[in-house]
Amino acid sequence: MVRKSLHNSIYFEEIVQRISLLTESTPPRWGKMTASQMLKHCDLVLQVALRQVELPEINIIFRTIGVVTKVEMQIFNNGIPPNMPTFQKLIVNFECDFDESKTNLLNTLNSFRTASENRNLPDRHRLFGKMTEKDWGFLEYKHLDHHLKQFNL
Repeated sequence: MVRKSLHNSIYFEEIVQRISLLTESTPPRWGKMTASQMLKHCDLVLQVALRQVELPEINIIFRTIGVVTKVEMQIFNNGIPPNMPTFQKLIVNFECDFDESKTNLLNTLNSFRTASENRNLPDRHRLFGKMTEKDWGFLEYKHLDHHLKQFNL
């Protein structure tokens, strides 16, 4: 079973290529976000790993669910289900400029790669708990893959 990760240059480039295929008018298969909003959302999620966006504390019940979800994804290599809830701070329900959002996401992806190469990613996540570099690369790939599939890419 292949465990794709942003740490692997092949899968990193695959994600970049899939993002490049997205157009402003690409319709979603599920959810309410436009392509521009999805790009902005993915950018914000990557910024969490770069310590540019700080998520709020959550209660023990949600933290436990998050840790179990992380372990389940690692064991079964499954994806994120459609319409899964997220932190309020990461919800993008406002208009976004498509070209700006795409450029920002690609720049943030490159910053993530650099931070990862320098082993400068956080050792904790508010939802997923203790994190390793491997965890970040795997989970961020899964998140981007989820949203690109949302737009049939």
